[in-house]
Amino acid sequence: MKSRLVPLLAPVLAWLLLALSAPAAAARLDYDVDYTVQFLPASGEAAVTIRITPGEGSARRLRLQMPEARYSQVRGDGDIRRDGDTVTWVPVPGQASRLRYRYRIDHERRGGGFDARITEDWVIVRGDDLVPRAVVLATKGADSRARLRFILPKGWTTVDTPFVRSRDKKSFVVTNPERNFDRPTGWIVAGVIGARREDIEATHVSVAGPKGDEIRRNDMLAFFNALVPEFGRAFGEMPPKLLIVSAGDPMWRGGLSGPRSLFLHADRPMISENGSSTLTHELTHVITRIRGAEDDDWIAEGLAEFYSIELLRRAGLLSEARADKAQDWMANHGRNVTTLSSNRSHGPRTARAVQLLRALDQEIRQATAGKRSLDDVVQALIPLREVSREDLREQVGTLIGRPSKTLATPLLD
Repeated sequence: MKSRLVPLLAPVLAWLLLALSAPAAAARLDYDVDYTVQFLPASGEAAVTIRITPGEGSARRLRLQMPEARYSQVRGDGDIRRDGDTVTWVPVPGQASRLRYRYRIDHERRGGGFDARITEDWVIVRGDDLVPRAVVLATKGADSRARLRFILPKGWTTVDTPFVRSRDKKSFVVTNPERNFDRPTGWIVAGVIGARREDIEATHVSVAGPKGDEIRRNDMLAFFNALVPEFGRAFGEMPPKLLIVSAGDPMWRGGLSGPRSLFLHADRPMISENGSSTLTHELTHVITRIRGAEDDDWIAEGLAEFYSIELLRRAGLLSEARADKAQDWMANHGRNVTTLSSNRSHGPRTARAVQLLRALDQEIRQATAGKRSLDDVVQALIPLREVSREDLREQVGTLIGRPSKTLATPLLD
């Protein structure tokens, strides 16, 4: 009997020895961060509170970029020191601590028009500004659990952000998988607001703006019903929520992207006369989040403009003939450009970049017998975030098995 039991028990004993010798699973080193924002139309400010509560982990020091012209009345628990535009906050060790300050909201862009504005009835502002960039010293391996709450003035009925609401609907769950310290980024709109919302595949789309402004909320949702699936096929996984904020004058008369959100002036057409689309252009920025490295802004802007035509074509929002006309317009608009190198690509330079990327897409399709396209290159570049022409050449070369002839151009010398 003994000899028959030993072979049966051997695997069990081996598993027990392995389990006993393996290190215990690492405990989650979480800590809580609660953001509270109170809008103050009378003073044109937001009163912001950051509350940090230690858990198994903690944030020991925060160094925040807070220019004195916009951030004032900085106070709170622990050690707080201002050195010019930098505020260093050391929370009280081992206990919940708060940092309080005021942020001046109204901001007018060069050339006119506001990209942040508060009135008696509404506010449009970036979360990136309400809670500025911070360098955080925390327990090694610690991760934050963040919530964003709002205190609205009397008569204000709605607030929307790029984040999903908590289960109790009283706050927003702030997540940023790329960072251990989560802070609210992207566009925020609140006040006497009209909003239209719809779930399109796995993405919750919200179009919101001040009541009384002529905002084509339903038109945009119809547009997105055709467009969002094409974005998913081109670039991969879509964010769980997209917020489109729109308003008329005196807001800036253009489009501005942000994390999982964008602003579009109410007067901007969804498809321009030349066949491109500011809405689709900015949404490409939102979803890919690609930015150009030094002298290579043409990559980010060229991709956004290329796909502003190409995805409309794929979605059936532009016919083949009109998409070809849009590409012809780009070719003519950028015909005199001799170099793409620039830290700010716009107008003719971006139009010339569109033509280069169109030729690159054709080269990839021909080299792979139609099995691969520029979409595959973009998906490989997305994790890099900051992309150079060398990165682009490397990814294309890997895909087609040789250096790209299209990218061997004097435009990139």
